[in-house]
Amino acid sequence: MPPVKMRGTQKPRNAARTILRLLSYMGKFRALWPVVFVCVVVSAFSEVAGAYLLKPAINDYIIPLVGKKGADMAGLLRIVSVMAGIYVCGALCSFLSARILLKISTGTLLAVRRDLFCRLQELPVRFHDSRTHGETMSLFTNDTDTLRDMFSQTVPQLFTALFQVSGIFVMMLVLSVPLAVLVVATVAVIMLVVSRIGKRSAAAFRSQQANIAKVNGFIEELVEGQKVVTVFGREKKSCEQFAGLNDMLCESGTSANTYASILGPLMNNMSHAQYALCAIAGAFLVILGRMDIGTVASFLQSLRNFSRPLSQMSQQFNSILNALAGAERIFAVIDEKAEVDDGDVSLVNASEFMDSLGWTHVSESFARTGEWAWKDSGTGQLKRLRGDVSIGNVDFSYVEGTPVLRNVSIKAAAGQRIALVGSTGSGKTTVANLIARFYDVGDGHGEILFDGIPVKDIRKGSLRRALGMVLQDTHLFTASVRDNIRYGNLDASDAQVEAAAKLANADSFIRKLSDGYDTVLTGGGSEISQGQRQLLSIARAAVADPPVLILDEATSSIDTRTERLIQQGMDRLMKGRTVFVIAHRLSTVRNADVIVVFERGAVIESGTHEELLARRGRYWQLYTGAFVLS
Repeated sequence: MPPVKMRGTQKPRNAARTILRLLSYMGKFRALWPVVFVCVVVSAFSEVAGAYLLKPAINDYIIPLVGKKGADMAGLLRIVSVMAGIYVCGALCSFLSARILLKISTGTLLAVRRDLFCRLQELPVRFHDSRTHGETMSLFTNDTDTLRDMFSQTVPQLFTALFQVSGIFVMMLVLSVPLAVLVVATVAVIMLVVSRIGKRSAAAFRSQQANIAKVNGFIEELVEGQKVVTVFGREKKSCEQFAGLNDMLCESGTSANTYASILGPLMNNMSHAQYALCAIAGAFLVILGRMDIGTVASFLQSLRNFSRPLSQMSQQFNSILNALAGAERIFAVIDEKAEVDDGDVSLVNASEFMDSLGWTHVSESFARTGEWAWKDSGTGQLKRLRGDVSIGNVDFSYVEGTPVLRNVSIKAAAGQRIALVGSTGSGKTTVANLIARFYDVGDGHGEILFDGIPVKDIRKGSLRRALGMVLQDTHLFTASVRDNIRYGNLDASDAQVEAAAKLANADSFIRKLSDGYDTVLTGGGSEISQGQRQLLSIARAAVADPPVLILDEATSSIDTRTERLIQQGMDRLMKGRTVFVIAHRLSTVRNADVIVVFERGAVIESGTHEELLARRGRYWQLYTGAFVLS
């Protein structure tokens, strides 16, 4: 198997590019943006107009009425009513814009999750082998959670605040240019301080995201392997390892949230100082006769409205950093190069017919016939699928400079049973990976042919349709037994599913389950035994009815009694197919047509069971116990 490496902290992508990428997703809702724009403008205008009306309310109505008895309050009530109406209209538009933005944000998150999941399905096995499951799951849990928080809270607030700040600043310029200049100067100082803290905060949040992924990956692996931990008494060691990762997360989380906690109070205090400076400056202008009290009051109200969205933006700054760090990781996976599938030969349904001269021909059929042929999309030529597999002089390395296979050559004629045996790590499973094109042989390092066609020329979907694999590690989905078997052929009827189960000798135990074939399996089939799970995996391969079958330690998890029960079924399953059997249990490969013995990535001998025993070589040592598989 390929080596598994822990993924280190990724280099951060350009923040501006990440934001533009998110905006491109949100652009899919372009029909709603005009409505949002109008609502936000009206809401911002209500803030500006309400603050501006303080000037005439104070100068024209309140000050003239001070000290007068029986004063007419009608004018003051009218302007107060107008102000109230403006604020109500603004509140309604603010609610409507927030509701539409919520729809946009949830739809955007839906698209991001969909693209991420679909990209994971397209990525090569090499990508998944180089990451822990926890790191991948962290993309769907922690990273998408941060995006959801940003979309549902930060984005609506920032979008609304942007228009509010713009409108209010224009009004402040109209009311008093000197005071507006003072505001700009103090805002510049505030932004300078925030940017300095923000740079350190961004690095801290990226570190926190990476450490969360490591912790999640460790937890998932330990939960899956809890029985192993318990059996070997490694609970204390596991706690020590977790403590180390948890301390790293605590340290990075403390650093990130320290910076985030500083921003809010700092912004509040600096905005209070800004308000006080403007109030003092306004008072001096009134004393000097260059401004009236109503203008000062209106400006200070505008300044308060101006500071509030700025303060909200600063408080959401940590959410933005957290979300952008998660978005960088998500987009890094979405941008990963998909599995290359440049073959021009595909698998099609076929039928045979005989011409008037007695010659047999193959033609493409648009109905399911049970017969298959290779079709060259360039020439349109058809070649009947037989199941010949030829591996010629293949060299392969998962990591450059560390060869796993060395000049391996194997020929399997249609219907032959080829057994691959050898020490652990000798390259047996790698051969299966190369046949299925989970990995590709590099140019100039040998060739693998399927019915005489280079596997690189066959589309991967077609190639894998012609292959069936039963792996040592079974995986059952949360679904009924019937659907788990049908996963090998989604078009299979109930009768075909049951026939496949009988072939694998799984039918008898399935019918004893609570709901028979409709019994829903959960937790990877934890409610049935390991041997029974393996039987279902064999039935899944049987219902696919592939011409070439790869059994990678398929009976390793089955006890001796169960093995005897399924041996007939396995023989029926393998009959008429080209079969590669990878096994440590040599009793399962005695009847193979050819036994290939691997050692350190090379084929050291091959032949029938009797031929290899007669040579008294490595196979004889393995079979007689003179050499132990390790």
